[in-house]
Amino acid sequence: MSTKIIAKFLVTAAVCLSLFILFLLGGCSSGEPAPQAVTPKVSVLSIKPQSQVLTTELAGRTQAFMVAQIRPQVGGIVQRRLFVEGADVKVGQALYQLDAAAYSAALAQSRASLVKYRATLKSAQATARRDAELVKINAISQQANEDAQATLLTAAADVQVAEAEVQSARINLAYTRITSPVSGRIETSTVTPGALVVANQDSALTTVQQLDPIYVDVTQSTTELLRLKRDLASGVLQSNGNGEARISLKLDDGTPYNQQGRLKVSGISVNEGTGTVTLRAEFANPDHLLLPGMYVRAVLEQARNDQAILIPQKAVTRSASGVTTALLVVDGKVEQRELTIDRAVGNQWWVTAGLKAGDQLVVEGGQKVRPGAAVQAQDINTLAATASTPAKES
Repeated sequence: MSTKIIAKFLVTAAVCLSLFILFLLGGCSSGEPAPQAVTPKVSVLSIKPQSQVLTTELAGRTQAFMVAQIRPQVGGIVQRRLFVEGADVKVGQALYQLDAAAYSAALAQSRASLVKYRATLKSAQATARRDAELVKINAISQQANEDAQATLLTAAADVQVAEAEVQSARINLAYTRITSPVSGRIETSTVTPGALVVANQDSALTTVQQLDPIYVDVTQSTTELLRLKRDLASGVLQSNGNGEARISLKLDDGTPYNQQGRLKVSGISVNEGTGTVTLRAEFANPDHLLLPGMYVRAVLEQARNDQAILIPQKAVTRSASGVTTALLVVDGKVEQRELTIDRAVGNQWWVTAGLKAGDQLVVEGGQKVRPGAAVQAQDINTLAATASTPAKES
């Protein structure tokens, strides 16, 4: 009897288990369908050409507009120094006073000689006039008259020599007071009162430098210069027009200088050692912020491209072999394209080949897709505008 009961129990359990399994299978088949793959989204930038000024950043040094090395033109003992070292001086301002006693005496002596020769000339003039009348009546010989006329000419020449000596002595006396030939900032003095100086000596007493305006000399490689001329000739670039390129400065600490300059001179010869030409620009320097010899970076505006293509640097990748590429969306699929880049402009690349107006450049999300994959393109400017618009209150 117990065996029959156990057998029934096992049959009933088997039936229940079968029904449970069928229930599970029926539940799975009647549920939701399996999820399908989602097309990835990428942010794209529509390429739009724009006008861009071609700038070149070049290293340079500042140079004084005018430099005057002060040297004595006569010898003597320095009596006084008449300027403050490091101060600004004006043209004609006295800088040194030399001992003038000997030159004052020389001037007095030359003046006395002039008085003497003028008196001699006056006497010779009277004799010449008298002898000219006497020779007409044969009162004196022709020889005597000719001698009187020659003496007159000699006396006149002596007066001219004496006048020149007076002028020379006056100039030498003036040279004992050494003045500045230009306005500018004066350096330290190499001599002190009591020092003996000589005319046209090799060592300068001091130096005066005009700092406003000031020159900036920069160098440009001949490769860049030739490429610029070639692009201008082909029409790829357009000249700025007036033939005088504008130029700005960055100081050694990276801060911009607050004055715009003008390119004044372009080098006409190439440095054989470096393969560069020298360009000279002129800058206003009213506050004397720029000093001679300072290192600066000059930003030179050379030409303009009205169809320049600039793209974010983050949208560009560079392979180990140096090939530069970017991802684009073409007909809903990702395409990898090789680019030619000219230079960096801020945080953007200036592209000269590989892109055209209207191309959809992948800016964000490119790391999640591969070339050939289907994607949903979203304009990054539209997304940015949407994100910046505040949500309306319900």
